[in-house]
Amino acid sequence: MTYRRFQHRWWLHILLFLLTVVTTTFAGLEYYASYVSVLGTRQVAFSWPLVGHATIYAVAILAILGAHEMGHYLACRYYDVDCTLPFFIPIPSIVGTAGAMIKIRESFPSRRILFDIGIAGPIAGFLVLIPVLAIAVHQSSLVQAPPAVGGTWYFGEPLLFKAMTWLKFGSVSDAYQLNLHPIGFAAWFGMLATSWNLLPFTQLDGGHLSYAALGDRSRHVSLATVAVAVAMCFVSITWVVMTLLMLAALYFFGPRHPRPVNDEEPLDGKRYALLIFAMIMFALCFTPIPVRFEP
Repeated sequence: MTYRRFQHRWWLHILLFLLTVVTTTFAGLEYYASYVSVLGTRQVAFSWPLVGHATIYAVAILAILGAHEMGHYLACRYYDVDCTLPFFIPIPSIVGTAGAMIKIRESFPSRRILFDIGIAGPIAGFLVLIPVLAIAVHQSSLVQAPPAVGGTWYFGEPLLFKAMTWLKFGSVSDAYQLNLHPIGFAAWFGMLATSWNLLPFTQLDGGHLSYAALGDRSRHVSLATVAVAVAMCFVSITWVVMTLLMLAALYFFGPRHPRPVNDEEPLDGKRYALLIFAMIMFALCFTPIPVRFEP
């Protein structure tokens, strides 16, 4: 019996995608209501045009996540490495999704191919989130900070976000607050997803890059990454889910990355340059405290 490669359960991919459209649109409603109400200082009544605007947030976040996963998928197709189409993960939350993923069904042929597939996703997502963030900042405005009523959620600001807001508004006084356009939150989540995927842990994109560069020595980097993530849980509760996922992967799969078929092929200069670029992307997108709540 011949094994047919690149076979997909289309119904499942479409169903998860449509459900994610719904959950991200609901999340976008909250962001857009906050935006048009100028951080809650004006009354905003529910209307169908409001839902239409909320879908813009959904389109933005799905474009960023979809570009990331399609980067992996197209690289797999280029190198003929069997994989699935992206699975989007709908979840009712402040962003409306837990991200997306593809499943690779066979061993990587070589370290260089492992590297290329691993880095294709972060670069593709990064190239989409940059214009989304730029448009969001351009459409945003500075307003006087409203008085705090009850608890307030604060989103950590990655370096890329700080740089773009500085280019538009310069230094911002504490008396003012950015009324961010809803797609800015989509770009924010895209930056968070990019930085966490680039963590050098065996099952993540960063783990693929680490193994391609270091070989089996990368297991020490994976263990160190888990240790740092555990420590970060005491700094911000938002690290708990990611840390639990890494600990589960460590328990079921161990700290070693699966070996490619050709495990002796070293990276070339161009790929080491891309590795440095991946580190720059990580630095630009990373925030140690993604979300915090102040009573």
